[in-house]
Amino acid sequence: MSKPPLHTLQAFVTVAREKNLTRAAAQMSLTVSALSHQMRALEQRLGQTLLTRGPRGVGLTPHGERLFDQIAAHIDGIERVFVRGRAQAGDTLTISALPSFSSSWLLPRLPAFMAKHPGLEFNLQTTANVVDFDREPVDVALRYGAGVWPGLTSEHLLDEQLVPVASPELVKRFGKPKPADLESWPLLGEYDDGNAHWRRWFAEFGGTLPKRYAASFTDVELLHRAAAQGLGVAMGRLLLAKPLIDNGGLVMLTRARMAAKYGHHLVYPSRSSRHPPLVAFREWLHGEIARAPSNKIAK
Repeated sequence: MSKPPLHTLQAFVTVAREKNLTRAAAQMSLTVSALSHQMRALEQRLGQTLLTRGPRGVGLTPHGERLFDQIAAHIDGIERVFVRGRAQAGDTLTISALPSFSSSWLLPRLPAFMAKHPGLEFNLQTTANVVDFDREPVDVALRYGAGVWPGLTSEHLLDEQLVPVASPELVKRFGKPKPADLESWPLLGEYDDGNAHWRRWFAEFGGTLPKRYAASFTDVELLHRAAAQGLGVAMGRLLLAKPLIDNGGLVMLTRARMAAKYGHHLVYPSRSSRHPPLVAFREWLHGEIARAPSNKIAK
């Protein structure tokens, strides 16, 4: 019996981990039909049923569990070798960053960096997912958090400040409030933090949390844009809301501010530390922040 092709074994490991053909197919850049065909071909080649298929996804038979235990670690090792090679190929820099940080802060500054490095192939992946450097061809990530990612180097870049922001039209309608008056305004919530920002605000400045919010969002950029459209008051992150504040789309409702619990960080694995494009990007990034700290916003 001939050996199964490596890509089929890789697909089997992905299916076993995802327990879902649709998600596994997307990860492998295949159609569900093509992936199903590969799995049936693998079962026929081995003469064993490997997967159980049901309305809630797929599972492993005892034969499937045995095969997964035997090959998964080896497939991972092979993938790591190729990922590291792709991630640091030539003059290529691949960055993973949050969509909100990319569009609000990084993108306006990128032309200056690219002008200094015209031979560099620059790849920007925008995602809210935490990158797996062992499995993805990414050199470095720009992340928002506490600054601790086990096994990775993390460099602090910028802090965030929080302040309520709203559209000029909403301010005209309600007038400019005192910090404690905001309980009577239509407030926009955030699903991701359980509205902890608003809880902290009212605990510090007085007032009561609303029984419900005018609308809630998981994406910070969308939250800011909803406020600019007059939907309500957002607890704005000044660093990310700055473009809308500068162009008059948003107004800060008070001089009072709160320090955010988290900050923005540059995160990378040890294999990337001497990668020349990353070294250049890192130096440029720190220099850009030192010259023009963008969290200083005119009051």
